[in-house]
Amino acid sequence: MTQRAVLTPTQLNTLARDLLEGAFPLVWVQGELSGVSRPASGHLYFTLKDARAQIRCAFFKPRSQWLKFRPADGTQVLLSARLTVYEARGDYQLIVEHMEEAGEGALLRAFEELKARLAAEGLFDQQRKRALPRYVRRLGLLTSPSGAAVRDVLSILRRRFPLLEVDVLPVAVQGSGAAALVGEMLRRADASRRYDVLLLTRGGGSLDDLQAFNDEGLARAIASARTPVVAAIGHEVDFSIADFVADLRAATPSAAAELLVPDRLELGAVLRRRREQFEQCWRRWQQSRAQRVDHLQQRLHQQRPQARLQRGRERLVALGRALERGLDLALRGRDERRLQLARRLQARHPRVRLAELQGRLKLAQQRHAGAGARLLQQHRLQLRALGRALHAVSPLATLDRGYAILRRPDAGPVVRHAHELQPGEAVTARLADGEIDLRVEAVRPRQG
Repeated sequence: MTQRAVLTPTQLNTLARDLLEGAFPLVWVQGELSGVSRPASGHLYFTLKDARAQIRCAFFKPRSQWLKFRPADGTQVLLSARLTVYEARGDYQLIVEHMEEAGEGALLRAFEELKARLAAEGLFDQQRKRALPRYVRRLGLLTSPSGAAVRDVLSILRRRFPLLEVDVLPVAVQGSGAAALVGEMLRRADASRRYDVLLLTRGGGSLDDLQAFNDEGLARAIASARTPVVAAIGHEVDFSIADFVADLRAATPSAAAELLVPDRLELGAVLRRRREQFEQCWRRWQQSRAQRVDHLQQRLHQQRPQARLQRGRERLVALGRALERGLDLALRGRDERRLQLARRLQARHPRVRLAELQGRLKLAQQRHAGAGARLLQQHRLQLRALGRALHAVSPLATLDRGYAILRRPDAGPVVRHAHELQPGEAVTARLADGEIDLRVEAVRPRQG
């Protein structure tokens, strides 16, 4: 009996895993997410499917946390993954290494990121944008020369305003390198200073078709241009970064053409109304001037030049007389003022002043002499009174009443007491009319 090789499920799954991992080390797979779940572990589990098949996938932490978008059912994604078998259940699955949005989703996310960044820098601010001239004389049209947009724009411009000069500046509006070509043409047109406005336009398409106008370099070229830029990209529902940065956004290329130039019929009607208004104003002005001339002629007829000259002469004579009277009054006033000043000067002449001062001096001298005599007489009377008072208390007055003053012959002190003398001692007695030399015979002091 032939010996058979029998494998266990584990061995079989291990062999299948090794075979798959060896044959497919790293694959890129695109599909739609389904059954997306993120348990507490932080890992991401989902099914990747297309119209006919599906495969289980696992996106382990921490790489699953670095995603720049939020995975959800129905999202188209592009995976970089390793093909393997989960041995415990024998499930065929992908271990994801990298995941990004695919197709429109990736482009939309890049569009929103660039839009938010440029808006934060102020490139979309209305204050930064330039005003378009009221009437555009020369237009630079940046578009594909073979597209439908250029035909629509040129047709509308010729119909509405044939006087406009239009230069078609051919550029690629789709595909790799289109954004750089558009930006370069825009910078060259702006540097030429030839155009009043630059129109950037193309027809409608998908987000991928309009990708050239979502370029950061082109957006900065539009923002730095000195010439006003109008953007008309795609259909009315389409929006591009160029639309937000441009000085004016038109919903469609045809709408841009209508915004840039006036309708020649409407402009002709406006010009006709302006001409009629001008003619009316001119006629009214002529009528008013004619009326003014008639009025002046009537005044000239009523007021002949001879009469005006006569009135002028009479007025001149009156003014001359008034001037003479004024001069006469002024001279009289000056003479009176001069006389007043002469009288004041005469009154203040040094001779007059000196005589006045001499009179005052004489009067002062007389007053001084009288006052001196009166003062001298007063002092004499005071001296006599003082002499009489002094004589009344003088010792000589006492001698007149019969008293005497005793003094030793040697002009010693006055003898006041009896005990100061000794019998036989010589003394001199001073009387009112002379002196007497005496000798003491006896000394008799008064008792008690």
